[in-house]
Amino acid sequence: MHSTAASRKQYHIACGRGDLTEYLLVPGDPDRVPRIAGFWDSAREVSSHREFRSYRGKYKGVPISALSSGIGPACMAIAVNESSNIGVNTFIRVGSTGAIQKDIASGDLIISSAAVRLDCTSNCYVIPEYPAAASYEVLLALIEAAERLKIGNITWE
Repeated sequence: MHSTAASRKQYHIACGRGDLTEYLLVPGDPDRVPRIAGFWDSAREVSSHREFRSYRGKYKGVPISALSSGIGPACMAIAVNESSNIGVNTFIRVGSTGAIQKDIASGDLIISSAAVRLDCTSNCYVIPEYPAAASYEVLLALIEAAERLKIGNITWE
């Protein structure tokens, strides 16, 4: 029987089709994954292999997953590529950011619409001039959710 990448466990993240949902929260630190899942209505650990720790669960009836990416763009590329192979189609990076604006305090919510691509890893996928822009639909959903929840001091760029 011929097996495809989608029908078997992915080498680095140790997840296969059905282990993660189509919506994936991606923190860097593996210890943040159970902390995130602690806010969900239900959660279970799926795998923990190297820097890639994953949970699957539900939040307000919506299936959701979280997978740590470890440190750096190469590890993020592995997390995104292998998760895509098994059916994930919406990725939301959650975690810290290096803000240098004086009006952004530690703990503020930042919803980024785009980023400068100086990582070099993304050059393996697209030409350097191609912008790193967020999905409009996901960006709008994040902004609307923050407004609906009345989260103060929202910065979106």
